[in-house]
Amino acid sequence: MTQPNRPFPLLSNARCPLTVTIDAINEHGEVVSTEIAGEHPLTIYVDKREIVTLMTLGVAPEALTIGFLRNQRLARSLDEIATVQVDWEVDAVAVTTRNGLSQREEAKRMEKRTITTGCGQGTMFGDLMAEIEELRLPAGARLSEPGLYALLAAVRQHESVYKQAGAVHGCALISNTAHEPKIQMFIEDVGRHNAVDTIAGLMWLEGVSGENAIFYTTGRLTSEMVIKTAQMGIPILVSRSGITQMGWEIGRRVGMTIIGRAQGRHYLLFSGEERFVR
Repeated sequence: MTQPNRPFPLLSNARCPLTVTIDAINEHGEVVSTEIAGEHPLTIYVDKREIVTLMTLGVAPEALTIGFLRNQRLARSLDEIATVQVDWEVDAVAVTTRNGLSQREEAKRMEKRTITTGCGQGTMFGDLMAEIEELRLPAGARLSEPGLYALLAAVRQHESVYKQAGAVHGCALISNTAHEPKIQMFIEDVGRHNAVDTIAGLMWLEGVSGENAIFYTTGRLTSEMVIKTAQMGIPILVSRSGITQMGWEIGRRVGMTIIGRAQGRHYLLFSGEERFVR
C-alpha cells in the first residue's frame, strides 16, 4: 500500500453512470426498454497542454488518466503527479505535475506517436521497440491448468456492464495465489486499452505489484496489450480472444506467458510454456 509520507495526488471522484436506458424496437415491432453502455469523450491536459482525447465508459476516469500517463511513459512514477481533476461539464481532465514533464522528453515521445489497433483510440508514444528491450518479467510465477479454469469461471461470473448492455471490454488483475486465482481489480470500458490503463493507474494508486499477478482481458492480444501488461510487470496474460503476430513476437521477446482463446475448458498456450503447469 501507499507509504504514509509519500506524495499523493489530489484526485476528483467523477465516476459516470455506466449505462443509460433508451427505447428500441425488437423483431416483433415492439418498443422495449433497453440498457446501453455509456460513452464519453475525455480530453487529457497535462500542465495545461492537450495530450489526447479518449472515449471512455467513465468508470474510473482519474485512474484511467494516471494509467494512460504511466503506460505512455509520460510519467515515470505516481510521485510526479500532483493533481488529477475530472470535469464532465467540459469533458476534460486537468493533470498538474509536481515539477513539470521534461519538455524535451515529452516532445520526443509525442513525435513518435504510433496509432495501434486498440478499439476506440489506441496510441502508444515513444520508441516502442527500443523500450521493449528494457522489460524483464519475473520468471518464478506459475499457473496451473485448474487455476486457469478457476480464473475463467470467476471472470465469467464477475462481468456486469457487458451482461446488461454489451458493447464493452473487460480487464482484470488477478492475484496468482497458491490455492486459487482471485480477482483484485475488474474494469470494463468501451475500449480494452482504456480498461488496461485504468488498472495500471489503480495499481499505482494502491501500491500493487504485478510480480505475482495474472492479467485477463476480453480483447484480442495485440502488441499494445502485450506491451502494457509487460510495463506493469505482469508475467502472465490471458484472453478469451486471439493474438496478433506482433503481440506473439513481443510476448516471446519479453518472456511472457500468453494464453488466448480461453473459454470454458478450451485454451491455446502461445508462449511462456515454462510457467504453465498441466
